[in-house]
Amino acid sequence: MFDSESKYYAHYIGLHKSISSSTKKILILGGGFGGITALKEIEKNFQKESVEITIVSDKNSFLFTPMLPQVASGLLHASNITIPIRYFCKKAKYLHASIDSVDLDNQLVTIERSFDHKVRTLEYDYLILALGAQTNFFHNEDLKKHSFTIKSIEDAIAIKNHIIVMLEHAAQTGNYELQRTLLTFVVVGAGFAGVETISEINQFVKKSVSKSYPSINPKNINMILISSKDRILPEINEKLSEKATIFLEKSGVTIMKNTKADGADEENVMLSNGGKLSCATLIWTGGTKMDKVISDLNCEHDANKRIIVDQSLRMKNKKNVFVLGDCALIKDESADTFYPSTAQHAIREGKLVAENLMLVFNNRKNLKKFTFHSLGIMAIIGNKVGIATIGGRNISGFSAWLLWRMYYLSKIPSFGKKLKISVDWFTDSILAPDVTHIGLIKKKEVNSIHVNENIPSIKEQLLSNS
Repeated sequence: MFDSESKYYAHYIGLHKSISSSTKKILILGGGFGGITALKEIEKNFQKESVEITIVSDKNSFLFTPMLPQVASGLLHASNITIPIRYFCKKAKYLHASIDSVDLDNQLVTIERSFDHKVRTLEYDYLILALGAQTNFFHNEDLKKHSFTIKSIEDAIAIKNHIIVMLEHAAQTGNYELQRTLLTFVVVGAGFAGVETISEINQFVKKSVSKSYPSINPKNINMILISSKDRILPEINEKLSEKATIFLEKSGVTIMKNTKADGADEENVMLSNGGKLSCATLIWTGGTKMDKVISDLNCEHDANKRIIVDQSLRMKNKKNVFVLGDCALIKDESADTFYPSTAQHAIREGKLVAENLMLVFNNRKNLKKFTFHSLGIMAIIGNKVGIATIGGRNISGFSAWLLWRMYYLSKIPSFGKKLKISVDWFTDSILAPDVTHIGLIKKKEVNSIHVNENIPSIKEQLLSNS
């Protein structure tokens, strides 16, 4: 009857679910821009209400993703763009666990603790779904096996470590072909993530070679960006895209348009045009897909499994479930299209969810509708060079680069992190890149801890020793 222990457990809890309505339970799933913004606003708005706020995420920190490529290039320290979720929990409770399933009918969420896989089911009165998207390899196992991704802080650290290893290997060979293969870096996907990643790596590798690797021939460095479309950065207008293309090509990046990566092995990338690239580094930014928890939900989805929501960001036919961020399909009525999944949209969505939740608590039926006009889009494409579209106006060069830094620095939640990032940026401008390789880090697996119930409690032990 039940195909997993967790589903049976959820069923059991549902039968014995508490019926007390004195304290309403608000449950947030996801610790990205949308989930954290919703958490902060709810804590601020619900200071006097009798509510129990819980946020669940399998990562114990909020990741400032716009700066992730700068961690991959060693420009920023990894901890400087991550903020512990507990930092935001003034009233809320945080649970570090993976989400196993969501039972919309019984208002239950089953979670699993990572170290011993212990299953627990949480009740909710109001649910906020803010789970981010996952990397999509389109069922190509070879690409998945032989490429890096850049979605997490672990990804960025792994890329940096790998680049340094390639530099060290290349410095020890006089073989032209081998050195060129070791120094060929291929990024698949020419959206913002791909363009900023190839740009950061390009700067890091070339600067490192000039300062620290005299035995490497700079002519053997080969940076390749693969775009499935006829241009890069499809999110921006063609004029600005062309400017970015010209600059990247001048800085030594080869852009392959109307091309897809069809496969890969340890030293090659196979292309849709029948060609093959010899490379030791492949980074995939070519697509995303929904988390299985989202795609398995019994609700309306679009073709990409995003949840279709109304203008108040509520799930259809489930008025106590709000959806935002990557997993939500939100109609832009003014433009007859759908809002993109960007950080600035997720932040505004999180604020609206908190506002509408307060209206629901006050028994208001007319909730606010989501409307948002993008403040603009920006990207860094080189050393002190950026591109931006602000209010329909194109900006490029140093001013766009400076604007990117100022804007995103202002959005970092912690003053301490702002200060550390500023120091990192300053030291990078005057010092050579740090090419320290972080070796294998030992990890102790704790899968279960057996508790002897006959052992006195810590309190009893302390009293007996006094």
